[in-house]
Amino acid sequence: MRAAWDSLTPEAQLLVLLAGGAVALILLMLWLSLRAAGRSAEIAAMLGARVQAISDGQQQLTGGLRAVSDAQAESQARTLHLMETRLAEVGRGMTESLAGNATRTARSLGELQQRLETIDKAQANIEKLSGNVLSLQDILSNKQTRGAFGEIQLHDIVLKALPSDSYTMQATLSNGRRADCLVHLPAPPGPIAIDAKFPLNAYEALRAATNNAELIEAQRRLRIDLRAHIRAVSEKYIIEGETADGALLFLPSEAVYAELHANFPEIVREGFAARVWIVSPTTCMAVLNTMRAVLKDARMREQAGAIRRELGLLSQDVTRLSDRVDSLDRHFGQAAKDISDIRISADKAGRRARRLDNFDFEELAPQDDNIAPPLPGAAAE
Repeated sequence: MRAAWDSLTPEAQLLVLLAGGAVALILLMLWLSLRAAGRSAEIAAMLGARVQAISDGQQQLTGGLRAVSDAQAESQARTLHLMETRLAEVGRGMTESLAGNATRTARSLGELQQRLETIDKAQANIEKLSGNVLSLQDILSNKQTRGAFGEIQLHDIVLKALPSDSYTMQATLSNGRRADCLVHLPAPPGPIAIDAKFPLNAYEALRAATNNAELIEAQRRLRIDLRAHIRAVSEKYIIEGETADGALLFLPSEAVYAELHANFPEIVREGFAARVWIVSPTTCMAVLNTMRAVLKDARMREQAGAIRRELGLLSQDVTRLSDRVDSLDRHFGQAAKDISDIRISADKAGRRARRLDNFDFEELAPQDDNIAPPLPGAAAE
């Protein structure tokens, strides 16, 4: 009974207590009524019937409460089963989610490792490039190595622009001077010399000037250096009757070239007057491409002359071949006539042989034993 009572919900337990209290109250009232008024047996019987009815109702209530308790227990069991199933599904989902997260995390870590390796390589390349920049600064800081740098850059440009047999690097002229490059153009204009110059110190001083006095001094130095380079190229590499009447001064820096044309136009005009044309890597490539077109045109003219000579020889060969064909045709005609005569003689000889084969010697009487009879048709022949 205690277990049944514990299985009830608080609401059901309260309902049972209220019902019991009501029954006790009714019984008390009935007892007080019987004791106080002394009513008759009919009233007692009626009360007994009502008490019985109340007892039956209490039994029904107890049965209902038991049914409610069973239903509640079954509901609790289903709820527990549903919760266990749900917890199992949630556990499986969490396991799968954790596995997926672990896989994605591992993949992300691998990609991160690759990116870190790429960054390390880039860092190494940057460090190497920094070292190369420092090396380039070391090269440009020395006058001799700076000159070699300009010559190498000039050689790379010429190598890309001209055929290998159309120029000579470090060509020695008749005056003993050695040009960085000599382009073998046809006359006119003739071979043209290219010499590399790099006035870097004056240009760096110009860029580093912080006041007007330093700027004026750097401009003066740059003018002096450029005039000296123009004069040297004009005197060394322009030789009448041997080279063209001009030469090229190659500046291996677009910045110096731009500064020259922007702020020193008088130096450019002095170069024109001295027949020395100043070029940068870009303009040098354009000039060399123009020279390449000139070389191509000259070679085409040479090839055209060779083609005309070959055509003349071919015409002579064709004329000679025609004469020989005519001679061979005459020989073929004579041979055909000889063959025709031979065929006629052969036909005649064949006819004579057939007549001899059909000749009957017994029909003829021998006239003279010492004279052979004439052959038939001998007189006609």
